[in-house]
Amino acid sequence: MEKRVLPGMHVITLARRSHRELFITAAPGDGQSAATMLGEIAATLRDSRAHIVSQEVFGILTSGGHDMQTSSRALGSMSWPVTLVGPAREAARGIGGTQIWAVSGVPVEPLKLNGRLVGSVFEDDYARYCRLGSLLPSDLSRPRDEQACEVLELMEAALRVADMEFSHVLRTWFYNDDILSWYRHFNRVRNTFFANRHVFDGLLPASTAVGAPTAAGTGAALVSGVLAVKAKEETVRAIAVPSPLQCAAREYGSSFSRAVELVMPDHRRLLVSGTASIGPEGDTAHLGDADAQVARTLDVVNAILESRGMGWADVVRGVGHIKRAEDAPAFRRCCDADQIGPLPVVLAQSEICRPDLLFELEVDAITAGQQLPPESVG
Repeated sequence: MEKRVLPGMHVITLARRSHRELFITAAPGDGQSAATMLGEIAATLRDSRAHIVSQEVFGILTSGGHDMQTSSRALGSMSWPVTLVGPAREAARGIGGTQIWAVSGVPVEPLKLNGRLVGSVFEDDYARYCRLGSLLPSDLSRPRDEQACEVLELMEAALRVADMEFSHVLRTWFYNDDILSWYRHFNRVRNTFFANRHVFDGLLPASTAVGAPTAAGTGAALVSGVLAVKAKEETVRAIAVPSPLQCAAREYGSSFSRAVELVMPDHRRLLVSGTASIGPEGDTAHLGDADAQVARTLDVVNAILESRGMGWADVVRGVGHIKRAEDAPAFRRCCDADQIGPLPVVLAQSEICRPDLLFELEVDAITAGQQLPPESVG
């Protein structure tokens, strides 16, 4: 992999046999406008002849919010899903930014559902890839649990358009408005949906579920995203990866794998779920101490990476969800203490799924080759 760390931006390029993948993480620096930052991203994409697959925007990029016209002027007519995640207020220093996944060398097809752009699809010699984003319920007057059920059904319908099934889903994202007031109900809806679709009989996807209003200001109960991969040959497989330092999430009612690994002939890709300061028995560790919770979270994520023969240097993207804006510096302090170099991580101000959790981290990591660690999980 090729890595470039620029002021306020990480660009990581993965060379594949038929194409290249770009992972861009960017946040406006001191005195830098969103337009300037987006212009630098656009120049990087042009130089690489890359097409955007998906984009997430955390917080705001301009004083008036994320201006889609500013983005389209810089990046061109948007033919990819853009997931806008709140809070829609002036971001604190060090919080907020955008992440982009792009590819060059293969065509990217926009995916529409009911006339609305909700995803992108591309394929290579080994698999077909579908990335969904900005999945929103249509009837906002319905109760939250019904909106959640509709979003899950939209996922399934969009996957059908991409010639896939829910069994091909490796990862989901849920950004739930006021999550603490209905997370238990959300889990019940997800559990029922997964049971009806026999998801528990196969691979349980990795996932992140945090509290954040949609920056689009729709008032929806949630906005969601999906990554699905449909293998073309038997050498491509996805496996659930446990956390060496935590119990399975299902033990306390949440239906997701701690991580999922995609094994390809030319690389392995590890998708680590949203991870917080939760102890081996499922209890919250280090109550009220942001630095200790961040440090614990880093330890847990590092243990998952190491269990797959990877490390922080293999991380290509990540999101750190901070409950309180004033705790944002804790992430950098803890990374420095552990001698972790600059990471392609955006910090977002979000509610975590428990009132006593102050931080949550998700990461994706990639390592070349198919060789699995000796104690491979199958």
